[in-house]
Amino acid sequence: MADAARVYAEALFEVGRDKGKLDALQQQLAQFADAVDGNRELQVFFFSPYLSSAEKEAGIERAITGAEPELINFLELLVDKQRMTEIFRIRREFEELWKRENRRIDVTVTSAVELDPGVVAKIGQEVERQTGEEVDLSSKVDGEILGGIVLQVGNMVLDASIRSRLEKLRKSVATAA
Repeated sequence: MADAARVYAEALFEVGRDKGKLDALQQQLAQFADAVDGNRELQVFFFSPYLSSAEKEAGIERAITGAEPELINFLELLVDKQRMTEIFRIRREFEELWKRENRRIDVTVTSAVELDPGVVAKIGQEVERQTGEEVDLSSKVDGEILGGIVLQVGNMVLDASIRSRLEKLRKSVATAA
């Protein structure tokens, strides 16, 4: 059986695509999820089993202005079905669908030291050239890799770190002994 968060995300995604509002819904869903994530009082309000659906729907109407009616209806549906606790997972699923639709891919470059932004940009350009997708590029530092880089493209990982090479060498020496 499909994960509930995925089912809800797909439903909102289909409505957004049909009505030409995918980008707006993606942004507004992200804003709502971020607001709930960053505010303990909102979490208590929306996730509490002690408040009625009607109270939560009234809260949505008061708290959200200028949002697409499809998002308001969607949030009210989550309240009615007691699925508001799934909002963060729904957002992640929706983001994945949105990225696939817009041919975007997450790329993370991890290195032992801070890389020159030009080098990171060139890596991103090469990934774009090879995948044909627009890259959402980020870079981070992890001293444990010792040297080299680890490149994560979507859910694939290319590990060209010194730590990885040393581990492979250790294993080959251990099996040869």
